[in-house]
Amino acid sequence: MAELAALEDPKARKVNEKHGDDHGVNLSKLRALAKRLKTQQELSRRLWDTGDTAARLLAILICRPKAFERDELDVMLREARTPKVHDWLVSYVVKKNPHSEELRLTWFADSDPVVASAGWALTTERVAKKPEVLDLAELLDVIEAEMKDAPERLQWAMNHCLAQIGIEHPEHRTRAIDIGERLEVLKDYPTSSGCTSPFAPTWITEMVRRQHEK
Repeated sequence: MAELAALEDPKARKVNEKHGDDHGVNLSKLRALAKRLKTQQELSRRLWDTGDTAARLLAILICRPKAFERDELDVMLREARTPKVHDWLVSYVVKKNPHSEELRLTWFADSDPVVASAGWALTTERVAKKPEVLDLAELLDVIEAEMKDAPERLQWAMNHCLAQIGIEHPEHRTRAIDIGERLEVLKDYPTSSGCTSPFAPTWITEMVRRQHEK
């Protein structure tokens, strides 16, 4: 914890706070520290229990993803209220855990929109890697009915799923683009030069174009 405190950078904190993250540690330095510590499951759990955001990010990097029980991950996700901790926990731990499918189904139906967004993130991965476990037409029905008025974090996760369906599954592409165009979610989101817009029709079209160029 003392070492993490020494890495605190007020400028980094200012940038992170704009994204809802309450820590000031440069992530490259955090990764370097994790690389030095290597995998330490017990230390990971102790770091997580501090409740400190930087410590929790480090905990995620040095944990053993398959070592967590289902209920343990469920509690951790509900505790992970900052976006970066939430995203890293889902991407680096839950996706590699044997309970990920069970958790996906549980979280997907959760009344808490932040928890539900984790279910959608896991579903988006299935769209690309295991679509046989999904009903894509039904997913599009839900997105069409609910994405427009969904809270921000959940809306982003649903929008990513919409784009992924359009990118990966040509038979659903026209409908995915049509839903995006009608709902106009993230249509005016400011996008830096060289980056792809998160507006689903633009995102789908650009990624399909890149696939065809390969």
